[in-house]
Amino acid sequence: MAVVSLPRTRSSDRPARPSASPSRPPRSFRFRPWNLGRWLTWGGFALVLLLAPLLWRSSFALTMLSQMGIAIIVCLSYNLLLGQGGMLSFGHAVYSGLGAYAAIHTLNQVGAGTLALPVSLVPLVGGLGGLACAALFGLASTRKSGTTFAMITLGLGELVWSMSLMLPEFFGGEGGISSNRVVGAPVLGITFGPQIQLYYLIALYCFVCTALMFAFTRTPLGRMLNAVRDNAERVEFVGYSARHIRWLAFMVAGFFAGVGGGLGALNFEIVTAEVVSAHRSGAYLLFVFLGGATFFFGPILGAVLMVIALVLLSEWTRAWLLYLGLVFMFMVTSAPGGLASLIMMNLRVAAFGRLRPLRAAWIGLAGTALAALAGLAGLAAMIEMLYHRQLDAAMGSELRFLGLTLDSASPDAWTGAVLVLLTGAGLFELARRQFRRQWDETQEAIEKDIRRRETAT
Repeated sequence: MAVVSLPRTRSSDRPARPSASPSRPPRSFRFRPWNLGRWLTWGGFALVLLLAPLLWRSSFALTMLSQMGIAIIVCLSYNLLLGQGGMLSFGHAVYSGLGAYAAIHTLNQVGAGTLALPVSLVPLVGGLGGLACAALFGLASTRKSGTTFAMITLGLGELVWSMSLMLPEFFGGEGGISSNRVVGAPVLGITFGPQIQLYYLIALYCFVCTALMFAFTRTPLGRMLNAVRDNAERVEFVGYSARHIRWLAFMVAGFFAGVGGGLGALNFEIVTAEVVSAHRSGAYLLFVFLGGATFFFGPILGAVLMVIALVLLSEWTRAWLLYLGLVFMFMVTSAPGGLASLIMMNLRVAAFGRLRPLRAAWIGLAGTALAALAGLAGLAAMIEMLYHRQLDAAMGSELRFLGLTLDSASPDAWTGAVLVLLTGAGLFELARRQFRRQWDETQEAIEKDIRRRETAT
């Protein structure tokens, strides 16, 4: 059988390969300037954390600032689930609370000399504890989404809270577990005994954790988490597992929540079953929503409000939960996007150069807001008199409110409070309608500008 061999083409016979494809442009290098706005934002955030204890120097102020730093970490970790992933959790306090228990047990071992670990690294142990619990509980909860996911997290939260009374060896029973953060040899003279030293440790963790969580939202996993939030079915069609993405995000959120819980254990030097309770989880949900769950910086605003409400407002009045519920109802009906949405909407108006026409409307609204505050004071006066009649009737009918002496048994006090409330509410409603009319006209003008720019390009 003859074998036919094909002639080989010599290199000199081959056509010359073009040096560059005409469809592929030559590589060019462009200078990318720094994002000045981002540098200013993060620099301002670091500056606020650095200078805050220099402006408020009292021990009470330092304690509040420390709690704000802890709350910022936990609220941002919760927003990884709610805002970034669309996962409504009713048991996020489980991971911050169990992280606090892991940190307090570790701190006791460090104090006993059985574990050589710097106190500054104890919050990382809390983070690992939160991560382990989130990995375990997330296997069950992230299999579902929506309402089913929320109910599973609620059940897990109640399960852990009930276990806190059943396992006193780990949870410490009703008295909790206490410790002392001043253990080990001082490092550079830092013992974390003074509150100012602990505050700067919390501020460092707060800045680093905030930066890491912001970086997580820019990773491919963070972008896929947004896609799962928007359309999980389409994510499955392109080849990704929505359940695995939710589970990974759940573990990341659990780690940062555990870090916040570990810082809380160092701050209070005691951990009780309250840290894993349902009302603690509800507080995270409430204030993240008030701050603005759809924006990254919204939970920061919510965390500051949470500390003010839970610490200051609860000291001023026993009706603070009633006031908190009224504020929540007002925000849901008036600004469902939270405080962050109000800020971003006005920045959008300013970006299109439409803020100046609204200046007069803003001034009028701010002026009538004083009347509205007077109306709210009238409402608060009625609430305080009602609470006084129900809870402090044995102390007499008079009470002090905003520097005034009110007689809860006098019809004049009730009539005056009602008149102040109606007057303030009426003036504010008139100004609000005028402002809303101008605001709608401004939004229509902005939409016309956007369409004009699109047609021009």
